[in-house]
Amino acid sequence: MSKIKEIAVIVAGIDEEYQSDVINGIISCARAKDINISCFAAFGGVISNRGYDEGEYRIFDLINYNALDGVILLTNTISDPVEKLKIIERVRASGIPAAVLDCDDYPEFYNIRIDNRKAMSQIVDHVINHHGAKVINYISGPTANPEAEDRYQAFLKVMADNKLIVDARRVYFGDFRAIDGKNAINAFEKYGLQLPDAIICANDAMALAAVEELEARGYKVPDDIIVTGFDNTYNARHHLPPLTSVKRPLEEAGYKACKLIADVINGEPYDNDVPLEASPVYSGSCGCAGHRTDDDDDFKRGAYKLINNCRSDISLLNRLTTELAETETVEEEFNAMRKFVNEINCDHFSICLCDNWDRPLKNEWNKNLETHKIVNGYTEKMIAPLIYDNGKYSSLDSFELTDIYPKPLSTGGNISYLLPLHFRERCLGYYIITNSDFPLKSLLCHSFLLNVSNSIENIRKLISLNSMIHELDRLYVNDPLCNIYNRNGFIRAADTLFNRCLETGEKLLISFIDMDGLKLINDNYGHKEGDFALQRLASIITDCCKNGRICARFGGDEFIIIGAGAVDEDIAALESTFRKQLESVNNVIGKPYEIEASIGTIVTGVDDEVTLFNLITKADSLMYERKKRKKTSRYLRKC
Repeated sequence: MSKIKEIAVIVAGIDEEYQSDVINGIISCARAKDINISCFAAFGGVISNRGYDEGEYRIFDLINYNALDGVILLTNTISDPVEKLKIIERVRASGIPAAVLDCDDYPEFYNIRIDNRKAMSQIVDHVINHHGAKVINYISGPTANPEAEDRYQAFLKVMADNKLIVDARRVYFGDFRAIDGKNAINAFEKYGLQLPDAIICANDAMALAAVEELEARGYKVPDDIIVTGFDNTYNARHHLPPLTSVKRPLEEAGYKACKLIADVINGEPYDNDVPLEASPVYSGSCGCAGHRTDDDDDFKRGAYKLINNCRSDISLLNRLTTELAETETVEEEFNAMRKFVNEINCDHFSICLCDNWDRPLKNEWNKNLETHKIVNGYTEKMIAPLIYDNGKYSSLDSFELTDIYPKPLSTGGNISYLLPLHFRERCLGYYIITNSDFPLKSLLCHSFLLNVSNSIENIRKLISLNSMIHELDRLYVNDPLCNIYNRNGFIRAADTLFNRCLETGEKLLISFIDMDGLKLINDNYGHKEGDFALQRLASIITDCCKNGRICARFGGDEFIIIGAGAVDEDIAALESTFRKQLESVNNVIGKPYEIEASIGTIVTGVDDEVTLFNLITKADSLMYERKKRKKTSRYLRKC
């Protein structure tokens, strides 16, 4: 049995019509040839937030080229030139066959190219010579994009051929996004120039937004101004007026890209360069009558389906949002997710998380420090807390990042979408959705992913907050020098033991210990030595705490031990152990001074008439009497 071929598709913005059409072509070929497609897709450049884009583009770091037989590059959809270059260099280094769409910049890759220049030239020439336009504005895509550059150069050449001036103030460079159409109209208006006869746009999204903005300002298209687009998208065809545009064989391009890579992998004949023709569609926005490519019934069916699916997706998103808002733990989060995964109609769905996703960030709660933003990549080991596989749910505690899929696909012809899971620039993991129309067809897929990502980040922050609270509580009750309870911690823990004795009738043991000669050590050998002596004494006291007893540093050089369930014989046993440990430590440390301490221990019953403070005072008094006797005996020995 031959190995199933694995091809990656690298793309951004799969919810847009160009990408969707190309991918549909790839899918048709992959299923016909039993090839598995892993579509690594980002939504970079959508939200105009650099940190967010960093998190989105992290998905391209996930690709394991060693596990691939080939790759199809839609790098013309990635607006960030740095990210694009990183991808190109990695593909080059991998040595696997690669097909690129509409790009002549990489001769080592197989190019599936659609002639952008010819079709754009025809559109511009039509506007000039058929409609008589003389003053023309242009809305371009990013010049770093080969398609945008081809279309712009075609515009410049036709303008020059017709001896028309291109005023730099009448050219706006965008990113192929709809918002660029609106921004371009605003930019043109600021220059205070006369209204152009026509605006040529490098794609339909920008053109439609420009039309909307012009109409909002009281202008009519095409009566007052001609507007043209490029791509002949569904929205462009069904707009009123229909948009003059360029029809491109996008599904054919996707199919041929996949077939070319498959032929190369299988050692079959192939064309190194695959040219495809685009054709202008003259329609209402330039003043041509045009016609619908779909009849009214088809349009109505399509519009109804789009609206109905959108309503269903909105319902899904609202219910998901409400459910996730109630979650506070990891278990609750993914139990909630299980209620909705089957609604996106997929064969497989996985949430894969970095194994450190829930760990607090350094300085996370100090927003004044620049270091609180830490950009993480994927970890070598990943976890999959939620795996859906044809109706069955499971999870995986650990798998190798290089495997990518927590549960490998055993058949061919699968189409998987690998989508980034992040919060701003912080990488949390990724999603896998296999054999579903949801990523391509739903207008709300991106919102769905954002919602889940934000919810997982909220869980992470709750974990981090609880960890911080735990640490603050530890600092509140612990003495940092001696690493035992401080007075706060002692009172909290001792109250529990006291109440236990009150309820059970058991006796309580209290030992009060005061270090002798700490001031002499500090004065003669320094405070560092004094701290050392206190730490050694605390260690001795800790060793004396058996059978559930607790100890604490009660003050500067005062310590205390308390335990429930005591008997009178425990006094001698404890104090004997304490003195032996003290002697042993002094023999080991070899200091020019000796660590000494006075101890007073009581074992007593408790009742409602006695407070814990009273009993501590009693033990303290006993210790103090012994301390005085010790000083007196030293004085007598000196005499």
